[in-house]
Amino acid sequence: MVDKLKKIWVDGEMVNWDDATVHVLTHSLHYGVAAFEGIRAYKRAGSASGVGAGTHIFRLKEHIQRLADSCKMTLLTPRFTKEQIETACVELLRANGMEEGYLRPLVYLGDGAMGVYAPNNPVRTTVIAWKWGAYLGDEALAKGIRCKISSFARHHINISLAKGKITGQYTNSVLAKREAKLAGYDEAIMLDAQGYVSEGSGENLFIVKKGVLMTPDLSSSILEGITRDTVLTLARELNIPVQETRITRDQLWLADEAFFTGTAAELTPIREVDNRAIGDGVVGPITKRLQARFFDVVRGADTTHADWLTKV
Repeated sequence: MVDKLKKIWVDGEMVNWDDATVHVLTHSLHYGVAAFEGIRAYKRAGSASGVGAGTHIFRLKEHIQRLADSCKMTLLTPRFTKEQIETACVELLRANGMEEGYLRPLVYLGDGAMGVYAPNNPVRTTVIAWKWGAYLGDEALAKGIRCKISSFARHHINISLAKGKITGQYTNSVLAKREAKLAGYDEAIMLDAQGYVSEGSGENLFIVKKGVLMTPDLSSSILEGITRDTVLTLARELNIPVQETRITRDQLWLADEAFFTGTAAELTPIREVDNRAIGDGVVGPITKRLQARFFDVVRGADTTHADWLTKV
């Protein structure tokens, strides 16, 4: 349940939470053409005068660029520039008095014409903020989660826009997540149309085998995750060998370690897939190193990537 806050940014204005409504004929509600992002703001360690202390939005520019890319793919033309949406994210956190939070920019087609083709409906832009802790729970971050290979496949690259964060495309993610939860698991893992490992219902996936960190490459049917890119960068800095390559189901089962990455999931270990323990069934050493470094960058005192942080 999202806790109600004070303000939501709607088409250039801060409006009261309860007044941020849409009409039932909103085109994107019916046909699923809308672009969105998920962004986190963290309260970093240090004194108020220290470098990197206070509240910062993590990789804001990269998220808003991906929002623009999703709009381009779906032929949505926002009325607001990337810089204006970035500023809205900062101002919304301030307006709600948030030291930490989750931001959801959304660009969608408003009401007007109905039917699949509605070229003149207004393009609306909003930014919502809410409080969101560990997506899969604090225990999941510490001990890892149980996953199930889903019967629902990730979209084929010629059927959908794998690199777009588009609302309608998440139908199979919702179905996969429901299937996994109803079967008693924490999360789903989807294969692509060729049977290779793709991603979770809303996360990128990594495995470790014989000290090598592996993740599906960007030509696969995966979202080009910003946390994924962060982890690849940090791994290389830690001299961990990295391969971006196709991964099979049995490679996943036989991995020494596995974990999810994502803005919501952050870096969540996977301890079991399809009733098969990953490695020893506990969080592995490389996962722990990357998780520690990630949280030191976003919430600690590590300022080696100051360009990833936008001060609030």
